[in-house]
Amino acid sequence: MAVRKRVTLNKPVPARRAPTPRGVPAGGVDLGQSTGLAPALQLDPLKYIHELVREVPDFPRPGILFRDITPLLADPRGFALTIDALTSRFVGEPLDAVVGIEARGFIFGAAIAHRLNASFIPIRKAGKLPADVDRIAYTLEYGQTQLEVHQDAFKRGTRALVVDDLLATGGTASAAGELVRRRGATVVAYVFVIELKGLSGRAALKPTPVFSLLQYE
Repeated sequence: MAVRKRVTLNKPVPARRAPTPRGVPAGGVDLGQSTGLAPALQLDPLKYIHELVREVPDFPRPGILFRDITPLLADPRGFALTIDALTSRFVGEPLDAVVGIEARGFIFGAAIAHRLNASFIPIRKAGKLPADVDRIAYTLEYGQTQLEVHQDAFKRGTRALVVDDLLATGGTASAAGELVRRRGATVVAYVFVIELKGLSGRAALKPTPVFSLLQYE
C-alpha cells in the first residue's frame, strides 16, 4: 500500500523591522554596526563630512580653490551621514517633491527624495529633456545659460525642496526656483551641501529659507 506524504510549503515570513537604536534617525543607518567601524554616535558627523571634502587649488582656473565632493561620494558612511543631515529637519514636513539641479544636484536630490518619500524632479540644461518644457535664461559670470523643466513636472500646489551640491552666487538656484514657481508650485527651502558665504548667494534666494551643511568663507 502506497503511503502519500504530505508536503508542507514554506510560507514567506514577513520581515521584522529591527528597532531603531536611540540616537539613530528613523530611516537612517546605524553606521557603526553596519560597517564594523566606530559607532556613529561616537563621531562628529559634520567634522567627518568636512574632512571628506578635498581642496583642489587652481581649478578650474588659477586662483580658485575648488571644493571636491568626490571623496565624500566614495565614502559610504560620509554619504549616508550627509543625506541624514540634509533631510533631518524636513522629516514630517508636508513635502511632495525634491527638485535636483543638473548635475550634482541629481546625486543628492534623488537620495533625499527617497529618504523623504517624495517624488524627484530633475531641472536640466537646455536640450536635455524630451517632452514640452518651461525654459529660463539667466546670467553667470562667463555669460548666459538656460535651465529647463518638463511642463507636466508639477501639480499646482506642489511643495518642493530645491537641491544642489553648491551655493555660490545663487544664480542657478534662483533660476531653478523660478521655474518651480511658474508651474504653480511652492519652493519650501533651498538645500545645499556646501555654501561659499563670501559670494552672498543666500541673499539672492530671499525670502525662501536656505539650508547648507558646510560653509566656507
